[in-house]
Amino acid sequence: MEKIITFVAAHDVAFVFGILLFFGLVEALFGYLSQSKRSKGDVWIETINAFALFLFTKPLITFLGYKTMQFLLPNQANVLKTMPFWGGLLLFLLVDDFLQYWYHRSAHEYKWLWKWHRPHHTATEMGLLVSYRQAVYYYLLMPNIWWMGIFTFLGGGLPLSIGLILKQIIIISSHSLATWDSFFHKRPALMPILKVLERIFITPAFHHGHHAESKIDNIGNPNGNYGNMFSIWDQLFGSATFSHAFPTTYGIPNDPQDDWTAHVFYPLVTSDKAGSELSKAYQFEKTTVLEPATMVLEPGAYLYCACGYSKNQPFCDGSHHGTKIQPVRFTIQKERSYKLCQCKLCEKAPFCDNSHLTKSI
Repeated sequence: MEKIITFVAAHDVAFVFGILLFFGLVEALFGYLSQSKRSKGDVWIETINAFALFLFTKPLITFLGYKTMQFLLPNQANVLKTMPFWGGLLLFLLVDDFLQYWYHRSAHEYKWLWKWHRPHHTATEMGLLVSYRQAVYYYLLMPNIWWMGIFTFLGGGLPLSIGLILKQIIIISSHSLATWDSFFHKRPALMPILKVLERIFITPAFHHGHHAESKIDNIGNPNGNYGNMFSIWDQLFGSATFSHAFPTTYGIPNDPQDDWTAHVFYPLVTSDKAGSELSKAYQFEKTTVLEPATMVLEPGAYLYCACGYSKNQPFCDGSHHGTKIQPVRFTIQKERSYKLCQCKLCEKAPFCDNSHLTKSI
């Protein structure tokens, strides 16, 4: 076993790219690539970021992390060298994924970081290279890449190499159109096995839900399911939604279809699309008013804007991305006139309770 581990670690780069090649071949053989509606802009975004990450950002940040530790704590070099391999592997993966969970979650809760992460969610279909669909600067601050340099300095090079391979398998498989958990979804007798697996590891359905356009279909969870390798963090911090189905639509609401250059290089390159978050003229401002919206609603599901920034009040238009506030999904059973809150002060929201008469925005 020791010889196998050493061999795999010595060829970790080959294994990482081999995983990409494997899932690429699977997507091609099962016809996913031939059915793809991915544009040239999508290909540019994903390709440029993949090359930038592998050839520049990750080596640079790992080196800087190593050198920072060498400067700050020179006496701690190789302190983990005597740790058993499996202990080192578990330590590396848990810290790595914990850091990435919170960075990923922060990218959905703070507007400046959301704009760098936003390209990841403009993809209207999944695929293995969607994993690398970000603004080029997004990875520079990613704490788990810095952790790679730190862990290497501490003497964890061997478990780190194996950990990166294992993580690559989970991340690429959860983005791929070749969804392995569909095999379990179609076989009720096997579902107990999947339910155990998904409480530990990220499955395709779990992560596809994160890429849903909204949660209107009661399957997607675009403001949750943040985990990359383990689902335990989402469960611990209340952001997990387990669904054994896949979203009906992917992307972001009211996508202005920004040019790929703005996606990759914002803020150095901005969008020329009116209303785009990546445009120079974009203003993130409240749209609340002190009066309810009275309208006739038909039976069905709706998404109510809780953040107060939607330009389609009282309904969600996706403006909450980059905040800690999520829209409220509600259903209407009977067609009639309803008063919906637009002041965002009502305790019974989405329905108006006349709080706008006694409170101020």
